[in-house]
Amino acid sequence: MDPIVIVGGDAAGMSAASKFKREHPERDVVVFEKGEYVSYAACGMPYYIKGAVEEFDDLLRVSPQEFVEERNIDLRLHHEVVGIDTDAHEVTVAAPDGEFTQSYDQLLVATGARAIEPPFEGMELDGVHTLHSLDSAKAVHAAMRTESPSAVAIVGGGYVGIEMAEAFDAYDVDVHLFEMLPHVLDPFGEMVAEHVEDHLREEGIQLHLDTAVDGFTGDGETLDGVVVGDDTYDVDLALVGVGVAPNAELADEAGIELGETGAIATDEFGRTSADDVFAAGDCAEARNVVTGDADYVPLALTANRAGRAIGQTMAGEETPVGDIAGTAAVKAFELEAARTGIVDEDDAREAGFDPVSVTIKASSRAHYYPGAKPIHITLVGDRESKRVLGAAMVGREGVAKRIDTVAAALHSGTTVGELEYFDLSYAPPFSPTWDPVLTAAKVLNGKLD
Repeated sequence: MDPIVIVGGDAAGMSAASKFKREHPERDVVVFEKGEYVSYAACGMPYYIKGAVEEFDDLLRVSPQEFVEERNIDLRLHHEVVGIDTDAHEVTVAAPDGEFTQSYDQLLVATGARAIEPPFEGMELDGVHTLHSLDSAKAVHAAMRTESPSAVAIVGGGYVGIEMAEAFDAYDVDVHLFEMLPHVLDPFGEMVAEHVEDHLREEGIQLHLDTAVDGFTGDGETLDGVVVGDDTYDVDLALVGVGVAPNAELADEAGIELGETGAIATDEFGRTSADDVFAAGDCAEARNVVTGDADYVPLALTANRAGRAIGQTMAGEETPVGDIAGTAAVKAFELEAARTGIVDEDDAREAGFDPVSVTIKASSRAHYYPGAKPIHITLVGDRESKRVLGAAMVGREGVAKRIDTVAAALHSGTTVGELEYFDLSYAPPFSPTWDPVLTAAKVLNGKLD
């Protein structure tokens, strides 16, 4: 029997390989990875650059040797799959010693995503970086330590931009953050964004909102400025973090269907339009738990869950990859911000809902317990069904995990009234008697009624 073949050796790919191999240790599993790293913590890269993660190797979760020697997976580094023939059930692989074909019984495409590189003038200059691979993290880390820049620019106010503002600030340099939208962290909503922006300014970050970057200037081949209209800001290093795009070209060229998002279309088990071909991770769509529609939210847990489920399905036990709610959290210096589901009312209406929202301020702990901090929560529900649709929150403590309560409510189709009476834990050091999430639900339920 032909082996299970997996294209891509990060979260989804290695999770699938490991799960399948546990179920069928006698079967061959071949993983082709075009780079030199597998199973690494990409989300930890800003903290490595900052210095909070001291050693680069700490970002490597499982070594290639462990996959080969302990899990008996045929892992081949520096092997790039350049073609898929779904009729012949084989892939074409470009290897260091030449090109060859490999037959497969079942195939998983886990090719991930790449950093979007806008068509800015000067993107090729030394000193202009993106951040989506371990090599890019090493390059930025080295530049901050060896080149000692006095001013840096961040283009993009999303997750990477916010985390890198804190990372760069640790080097005592001037940090400029440029965002073309009116606010940072657009998926988190205006309320969260405004709190984060105020805090960033308090920390000395120079925000340029509603400001589109036109390009970069250089002294020879080296960056020396960011161009915004008629203005040029002197910087020694720039990080472009404007989002990612799915690496779906390999699947597309093979005739595998892509979804409206541009990522690979899949069913509830991760199957694609081609027989015996699955897709998972940052290259694939998933179903949104609130709308029921295909969505593209490339996050680490989504990739790990889907890979594990597909490994189980390929082993013979059909396992859904799970729906997504876009649940996310980000650290901005001393603030925590989090979101899940649908936060924007216009987005909710576009999805067919009649949204109602409330924003409340509550305490992270009992009011009398030392160290209590304010938490601001926006909770959104549907007027007709009374379902919880989503939430966003921000505060100095107790935010990043509280969002999980709302995420759980979304996955179970909970109404706002039901959420109001969830039996959540209480002790003065951790929460008021009525947890902020319960208080938000209580206020929203009253508005719905």
